[in-house]
Amino acid sequence: MKSTVETLEPTKVRLTVEVPYEELKSEMDKAYKEIAGQVNIPGFRKGHVPPRIIDQRFGRAAVIEQVVNQVLPGHYSDAVNQNDLRPMAQPEVDVTEIPNVTGPQGGQLIFTAEVAVVPPFELPEIDESLVVEVEPTEVTDEDVAKEIDDLRGRFATLKTINRKAKTGDFATIDLVATIDGEEVDSASDVSYEIGSGTMLDGQDTALRGTKAGDEVTFTSKLKGGDHEGEEAEVTITVKAMKARELPKADDDFAQMVSEFDTMEELTEDLKKQAAQSKESQQALGARDALIDLLLGKVEIVLPESAVDHQVEHRVDEDAKPKAKKEAREAVEKEMRTELLSEALAKKFD
Repeated sequence: MKSTVETLEPTKVRLTVEVPYEELKSEMDKAYKEIAGQVNIPGFRKGHVPPRIIDQRFGRAAVIEQVVNQVLPGHYSDAVNQNDLRPMAQPEVDVTEIPNVTGPQGGQLIFTAEVAVVPPFELPEIDESLVVEVEPTEVTDEDVAKEIDDLRGRFATLKTINRKAKTGDFATIDLVATIDGEEVDSASDVSYEIGSGTMLDGQDTALRGTKAGDEVTFTSKLKGGDHEGEEAEVTITVKAMKARELPKADDDFAQMVSEFDTMEELTEDLKKQAAQSKESQQALGARDALIDLLLGKVEIVLPESAVDHQVEHRVDEDAKPKAKKEAREAVEKEMRTELLSEALAKKFD
């Protein structure tokens, strides 16, 4: 296989690939064999129809078309690697020549592929002069306490309360939304954690200070359904109010949730886990900080078409200019980060 590259634009190339018949012969033989096993021709056993008979009955062009469809993607990938290209989109492929469709077997396959690429870029020098700062890995008493509280939270139970509700309590509610007095949506027996902000704007404020049996009304924009985005009057009936009750952090708890016999042993293990987590976060932080530092020292030109394609998947056509601008900036940084990371991985094996 032979391939050449022509630069059409700084971020677009035309790749021309030539594949001689000798490199296609094994696939041609395979295609003839597959067709011979699928057709019934008088005078020949199924699977033993000679290629010349298949050419006569169906035309060699049909066989060549099957072979080209099978081998073209692989030869395109080989040519991309051969020329050290970094495609950023699917290529526009044009087959300009195929092997002989009549006469003796021979000829060649020639196709072109126009594709958006990233031009080569030079990595900045990476040595001890590059310095990045990351968060320390020291584990504090607060870190360990958080690990214990998180573990206790996983084994918490809900207990009915009579006091006024506050953030973190769980309300069982019925909800009805109306617009101009007409009911447009409703939900029953929903368990909702006050303060989670997972339903309607204003819902947390409305539920704080309530008790079972209370009814509250507030105005909010609906977040789903046929009336999404419209302002509605929402009435919530509180059917039950419960609070999380955390288990006591003692030896019995340690034995229930782990292989340890004492809370002291469990605490020490949680401290080690917190240290490992901080080390992992520190490594990720160092990587991200290094990438950000290097991005400021290298110019990576991106194909506009590839960026546009990604932005279209992030925001709607009627999105505000600010949203489109923010989406483009995010896409460009993600692309450059990926390309730079690949280059670093390749350089340092």
